[in-house]
Amino acid sequence: MATLTEKQQSDYWRDGYVLIEDAVPANILSELQSVTLNFIEASRSVTQNNDIYDLDKGHSEKTPRLNRIKTPHSVHTIYKEYMRSDALLNLIRPLLGPDIRMNNSKLNTKAAQGGAPVEWHQDWAFYPHTNDDLLAVGVMLSDINEEDGPLQMIPGSHKEPVLSHFNNGVFCGAINPDDSEARLNDAVSITGKAGSVSLHHVRTTHGSAPNNGTDPRLLLLYELAAADAWPISGALSTYTGMNQQELWQTFNDNMVCGTQSVTPRLTEVPVLMPVPPPEDASSIFQTQSSGGAKSAFA
Repeated sequence: MATLTEKQQSDYWRDGYVLIEDAVPANILSELQSVTLNFIEASRSVTQNNDIYDLDKGHSEKTPRLNRIKTPHSVHTIYKEYMRSDALLNLIRPLLGPDIRMNNSKLNTKAAQGGAPVEWHQDWAFYPHTNDDLLAVGVMLSDINEEDGPLQMIPGSHKEPVLSHFNNGVFCGAINPDDSEARLNDAVSITGKAGSVSLHHVRTTHGSAPNNGTDPRLLLLYELAAADAWPISGALSTYTGMNQQELWQTFNDNMVCGTQSVTPRLTEVPVLMPVPPPEDASSIFQTQSSGGAKSAFA
Protein backbone atom coordinates (compact mmCIF):
# COMPACT_ATOMS: atom_id res chain seq x y z
CA MET A 1 0.00 0.00 0.00
CA ALA A 2 1.46 3.35 -1.07
CA THR A 3 2.60 5.82 1.56
CA LEU A 4 3.88 9.37 1.20
CA THR A 5 7.68 9.32 1.39
CA GLU A 6 9.72 12.06 3.04
CA LYS A 7 10.87 13.21 -0.41
CA GLN A 8 7.29 13.42 -1.67
CA GLN A 9 6.32 15.42 1.41
CA SER A 10 9.26 17.76 0.79
CA ASP A 11 8.30 18.14 -2.88
CA TYR A 12 4.72 18.98 -1.91
CA TRP A 13 5.72 21.73 0.51
CA ARG A 14 8.28 23.12 -1.96
CA ASP A 15 6.20 23.03 -5.15
CA GLY A 16 2.62 23.03 -3.87
CA TYR A 17 1.84 19.67 -5.51
CA VAL A 18 3.13 16.12 -5.85
CA LEU A 19 2.31 13.09 -8.04
CA ILE A 20 2.25 9.56 -6.59
CA GLU A 21 2.25 6.80 -9.19
CA ASP A 22 0.55 3.41 -8.71
CA ALA A 23 -1.23 4.78 -5.63
CA VAL A 24 -4.66 3.14 -6.05
CA PRO A 25 -4.88 -0.62 -5.37
CA ALA A 26 -5.81 -2.49 -8.56
CA ASN A 27 -9.10 -3.87 -7.25
CA ILE A 28 -10.28 -0.45 -6.05
CA LEU A 29 -9.20 1.21 -9.30
CA SER A 30 -11.13 -1.34 -11.35
CA GLU A 31 -14.31 -0.76 -9.34
CA LEU A 32 -13.98 3.04 -9.50
CA GLN A 33 -13.55 2.84 -13.27
CA SER A 34 -16.51 0.50 -13.77
CA VAL A 35 -18.88 2.58 -11.65
CA THR A 36 -17.77 5.78 -13.40
CA LEU A 37 -18.32 4.36 -16.88
CA ASN A 38 -21.78 3.19 -15.79
CA PHE A 39 -22.64 6.75 -14.72
CA ILE A 40 -21.47 8.10 -18.09
CA GLU A 41 -23.60 5.50 -19.86
CA ALA A 42 -26.63 6.39 -17.73
CA SER A 43 -26.25 10.06 -18.67
CA ARG A 44 -27.49 9.32 -22.20
CA SER A 45 -31.08 9.92 -21.06
CA VAL A 46 -30.26 13.19 -19.28
CA THR A 47 -31.06 16.38 -21.18
CA GLN A 48 -30.10 19.11 -18.70
CA ASN A 49 -27.87 19.64 -15.69
CA ASN A 50 -29.17 18.03 -12.52
CA ASP A 51 -27.97 17.00 -9.06
CA ILE A 52 -25.68 14.34 -10.53
CA TYR A 53 -24.51 15.59 -13.93
CA ASP A 54 -22.94 18.76 -15.31
CA LEU A 55 -23.33 18.34 -19.08
CA ASP A 56 -20.86 19.51 -21.68
CA LYS A 57 -21.88 21.24 -24.91
CA GLY A 58 -23.01 18.71 -27.51
CA HIS A 59 -24.20 16.13 -24.98
CA SER A 60 -26.82 13.80 -26.46
CA GLU A 61 -28.23 10.31 -26.07
CA LYS A 62 -26.05 9.16 -28.95
CA THR A 63 -22.89 10.89 -27.76
CA PRO A 64 -22.74 11.50 -24.00
CA ARG A 65 -20.46 14.42 -23.16
CA LEU A 66 -20.00 15.44 -19.52
CA ASN A 67 -18.09 18.11 -17.68
CA ARG A 68 -18.42 16.22 -14.43
CA ILE A 69 -20.31 13.91 -12.12
CA LYS A 70 -21.18 16.08 -9.13
CA THR A 71 -20.47 15.01 -5.53
CA PRO A 72 -19.67 11.38 -6.44
CA HIS A 73 -19.28 10.45 -2.76
CA SER A 74 -23.03 11.03 -2.37
CA VAL A 75 -24.15 8.97 -5.39
CA HIS A 76 -22.15 5.74 -4.96
CA THR A 77 -20.51 4.13 -1.93
CA ILE A 78 -17.26 3.19 -3.71
CA TYR A 79 -16.22 6.84 -3.95
CA LYS A 80 -16.85 7.39 -0.21
CA GLU A 81 -15.19 4.11 0.77
CA TYR A 82 -12.01 4.91 -1.13
CA MET A 83 -11.92 8.43 0.31
CA ARG A 84 -11.95 6.95 3.83
CA SER A 85 -9.57 4.06 3.13
CA ASP A 86 -6.01 3.77 4.39
CA ALA A 87 -4.99 3.40 0.74
CA LEU A 88 -5.75 7.11 0.35
CA LEU A 89 -5.35 8.42 3.90
CA ASN A 90 -1.76 7.14 4.14
CA LEU A 91 -0.98 9.78 1.51
CA ILE A 92 -2.91 12.57 3.22
CA ARG A 93 -2.27 12.29 6.96
CA PRO A 94 1.42 13.32 6.68
CA LEU A 95 0.24 16.65 5.19
CA LEU A 96 -3.02 17.41 7.03
CA GLY A 97 -2.64 15.47 10.27
CA PRO A 98 -4.90 12.84 11.89
CA ASP A 99 -8.17 14.83 11.79
CA ILE A 100 -9.41 15.41 8.24
CA ARG A 101 -12.73 16.67 6.84
CA MET A 102 -14.02 16.53 3.30
CA ASN A 103 -15.39 19.78 1.91
CA ASN A 104 -16.49 18.41 -1.46
CA SER A 105 -15.94 15.83 -4.16
CA LYS A 106 -16.36 15.85 -7.93
CA LEU A 107 -15.45 13.67 -10.87
CA ASN A 108 -14.35 15.65 -13.90
CA THR A 109 -15.14 13.50 -16.94
CA LYS A 110 -13.71 15.80 -19.57
CA ALA A 111 -15.17 14.62 -22.88
CA ALA A 112 -12.89 13.61 -25.76
CA GLN A 113 -12.14 15.96 -28.64
CA GLY A 114 -12.84 19.29 -27.00
CA GLY A 115 -14.01 18.72 -23.43
CA ALA A 116 -14.26 22.05 -21.61
CA PRO A 117 -11.11 23.59 -20.16
CA VAL A 118 -10.87 24.77 -16.56
CA GLU A 119 -9.34 28.24 -16.52
CA TRP A 120 -6.42 29.07 -14.25
CA HIS A 121 -7.43 29.53 -10.63
CA GLN A 122 -6.54 28.93 -6.99
CA ASP A 123 -9.04 26.82 -5.03
CA TRP A 124 -8.44 29.12 -2.06
CA ALA A 125 -10.21 31.93 -3.91
CA PHE A 126 -13.44 29.89 -3.81
CA TYR A 127 -13.37 28.86 -0.15
CA PRO A 128 -10.97 30.65 2.22
CA HIS A 129 -10.65 29.15 5.71
CA THR A 130 -9.14 30.13 9.04
CA ASN A 131 -5.91 28.43 7.93
CA ASP A 132 -4.73 27.00 4.62
CA ASP A 133 -4.11 23.37 5.55
CA LEU A 134 -6.33 22.17 2.74
CA LEU A 135 -5.56 20.23 -0.42
CA ALA A 136 -7.18 18.59 -3.43
CA VAL A 137 -6.65 14.95 -4.30
CA GLY A 138 -6.74 14.07 -8.00
CA VAL A 139 -7.29 10.35 -8.67
CA MET A 140 -6.57 9.40 -12.28
CA LEU A 141 -9.20 6.88 -13.39
CA SER A 142 -7.84 6.92 -16.94
CA ASP A 143 -4.37 7.34 -18.40
CA ILE A 144 -3.83 11.09 -18.72
CA ASN A 145 -1.37 12.33 -21.32
CA GLU A 146 -0.52 15.81 -22.58
CA GLU A 147 -3.22 15.76 -25.28
CA ASP A 148 -5.94 14.82 -22.75
CA GLY A 149 -6.05 18.18 -21.00
CA PRO A 150 -4.17 17.23 -17.80
CA LEU A 151 -4.04 19.35 -14.68
CA GLN A 152 -1.28 21.94 -14.93
CA MET A 153 0.39 23.47 -11.88
CA ILE A 154 2.48 26.56 -11.24
CA PRO A 155 5.31 25.45 -8.93
CA GLY A 156 5.65 27.51 -5.76
CA SER A 157 2.48 29.52 -6.33
CA HIS A 158 1.02 28.32 -3.01
CA LYS A 159 3.54 30.59 -1.27
CA GLU A 160 2.60 33.64 -3.34
CA PRO A 161 -0.31 36.12 -3.13
CA VAL A 162 -3.90 35.21 -3.83
CA LEU A 163 -4.48 36.65 -7.29
CA SER A 164 -7.64 38.40 -8.46
CA HIS A 165 -10.40 36.08 -9.64
CA PHE A 166 -12.69 38.95 -10.59
CA ASN A 167 -13.98 40.38 -13.86
CA ASN A 168 -15.80 43.71 -13.97
CA GLY A 169 -16.28 43.59 -10.21
CA VAL A 170 -17.82 40.09 -10.21
CA PHE A 171 -16.18 36.89 -8.97
CA CYS A 172 -15.50 34.86 -12.12
CA GLY A 173 -13.47 32.05 -10.56
CA ALA A 174 -10.46 32.54 -12.81
CA ILE A 175 -7.22 34.47 -13.01
CA ASN A 176 -6.77 36.79 -15.95
CA PRO A 177 -4.15 34.98 -18.09
CA ASP A 178 -2.56 38.38 -18.84
CA ASP A 179 -1.68 38.81 -15.14
CA SER A 180 2.12 38.53 -15.07
CA GLU A 181 2.05 37.45 -11.43
CA ALA A 182 0.31 34.23 -12.48
CA ARG A 183 3.57 32.98 -14.11
CA LEU A 184 1.67 30.79 -16.56
CA ASN A 185 4.81 30.19 -18.59
CA ASP A 186 6.08 28.12 -15.65
CA ALA A 187 3.24 25.59 -15.91
CA VAL A 188 3.99 21.90 -15.35
CA SER A 189 1.62 19.20 -16.66
CA ILE A 190 0.57 16.41 -14.30
CA THR A 191 0.36 13.31 -16.49
CA GLY A 192 0.33 9.66 -15.52
CA LYS A 193 -1.22 6.24 -15.73
CA ALA A 194 -4.62 5.33 -14.30
CA GLY A 195 -4.17 4.73 -10.58
CA SER A 196 -1.83 7.68 -10.10
CA VAL A 197 -2.81 10.31 -7.53
CA SER A 198 -1.89 13.99 -7.44
CA LEU A 199 -2.10 16.23 -4.39
CA HIS A 200 -2.13 20.01 -4.67
CA HIS A 201 -2.23 22.72 -2.03
CA VAL A 202 -5.36 24.86 -1.83
CA ARG A 203 -3.41 27.97 -2.87
CA THR A 204 -1.56 26.40 -5.83
CA THR A 205 -2.45 28.00 -9.18
CA HIS A 206 -3.71 25.37 -11.62
CA GLY A 207 -5.91 24.83 -14.66
CA SER A 208 -6.43 22.44 -17.56
CA ALA A 209 -6.77 22.74 -21.32
CA PRO A 210 -9.47 21.08 -23.48
CA ASN A 211 -9.23 17.34 -24.01
CA ASN A 212 -7.92 16.76 -27.52
CA GLY A 213 -7.52 13.03 -26.95
CA THR A 214 -9.76 10.23 -28.16
CA ASP A 215 -11.21 9.19 -24.77
CA PRO A 216 -12.80 10.99 -21.80
CA ARG A 217 -10.31 12.24 -19.21
CA LEU A 218 -11.52 10.80 -15.92
CA LEU A 219 -10.24 12.58 -12.80
CA LEU A 220 -11.85 11.99 -9.40
CA LEU A 221 -11.27 14.93 -7.03
CA TYR A 222 -11.62 15.19 -3.27
CA GLU A 223 -11.26 18.54 -1.47
CA LEU A 224 -9.94 17.83 2.02
CA ALA A 225 -9.18 20.06 5.01
CA ALA A 226 -7.53 19.74 8.38
CA ALA A 227 -10.43 19.58 10.85
CA ASP A 228 -9.27 22.76 12.61
CA ALA A 229 -9.55 24.73 9.35
CA TRP A 230 -13.00 26.31 9.48
CA PRO A 231 -14.62 27.94 6.43
CA ILE A 232 -14.97 31.69 6.65
CA SER A 233 -18.67 32.54 6.66
CA GLY A 234 -20.09 33.24 3.23
CA ALA A 235 -17.28 31.52 1.34
CA LEU A 236 -18.26 27.87 1.06
CA SER A 237 -21.76 27.14 -0.22
CA THR A 238 -21.72 23.68 1.37
CA TYR A 239 -22.11 25.28 4.80
CA THR A 240 -24.06 28.48 4.19
CA GLY A 241 -27.73 28.75 5.09
CA MET A 242 -27.45 26.14 7.87
CA ASN A 243 -28.39 26.55 11.49
CA GLN A 244 -25.89 25.53 14.16
CA GLN A 245 -27.20 21.97 14.48
CA GLU A 246 -27.16 21.42 10.72
CA LEU A 247 -23.66 22.86 10.43
CA TRP A 248 -22.28 20.66 13.19
CA GLN A 249 -23.99 17.58 11.78
CA THR A 250 -22.62 18.22 8.30
CA PHE A 251 -19.11 18.81 9.64
CA ASN A 252 -19.21 15.46 11.43
CA ASP A 253 -20.82 13.61 8.52
CA ASN A 254 -17.99 14.88 6.31
CA MET A 255 -15.18 13.71 8.59
CA VAL A 256 -12.85 11.40 6.71
CA CYS A 257 -10.86 10.40 9.79
CA GLY A 258 -10.34 11.62 13.34
CA THR A 259 -12.43 14.17 15.22
CA GLN A 260 -13.92 17.52 14.20
CA SER A 261 -12.26 20.35 16.12
CA VAL A 262 -14.34 22.97 17.93
CA THR A 263 -11.30 25.28 18.06
CA PRO A 264 -10.55 26.83 14.68
CA ARG A 265 -6.82 27.36 14.18
CA LEU A 266 -6.24 30.95 13.10
CA THR A 267 -3.20 31.75 10.97
CA GLU A 268 -2.18 34.81 9.01
CA VAL A 269 -3.45 33.93 5.54
CA PRO A 270 -4.45 36.22 2.65
CA VAL A 271 -8.18 36.25 1.95
CA LEU A 272 -10.37 37.66 -0.82
CA MET A 273 -14.04 36.73 -0.50
CA PRO A 274 -15.66 35.21 -3.63
CA VAL A 275 -18.48 37.76 -3.83
CA PRO A 276 -20.39 39.26 -5.51
CA PRO A 277 -21.08 36.03 -7.40
CA PRO A 278 -21.76 35.77 -11.12
CA GLU A 279 -25.22 35.04 -12.49
CA ASP A 280 -24.62 31.27 -12.38
CA ALA A 281 -22.23 29.92 -9.75
CA SER A 282 -23.53 26.33 -9.74
CA SER A 283 -20.12 24.90 -10.71
CA ILE A 284 -16.70 26.22 -11.69
CA PHE A 285 -17.64 25.84 -15.36
CA GLN A 286 -20.71 28.06 -14.96
CA THR A 287 -18.89 30.48 -12.65
CA GLN A 288 -16.12 31.04 -15.19
CA SER A 289 -18.54 31.23 -18.13
CA SER A 290 -21.22 33.51 -16.65
CA GLY A 291 -18.57 35.58 -14.88
CA GLY A 292 -16.94 36.41 -18.22
CA ALA A 293 -13.52 34.95 -17.38
CA LYS A 294 -10.93 35.51 -20.07
CA SER A 295 -9.78 32.16 -21.44
CA ALA A 296 -6.15 31.14 -21.47
CA PHE A 297 -7.01 28.19 -23.73
CA ALA A 298 -9.05 29.82 -26.52
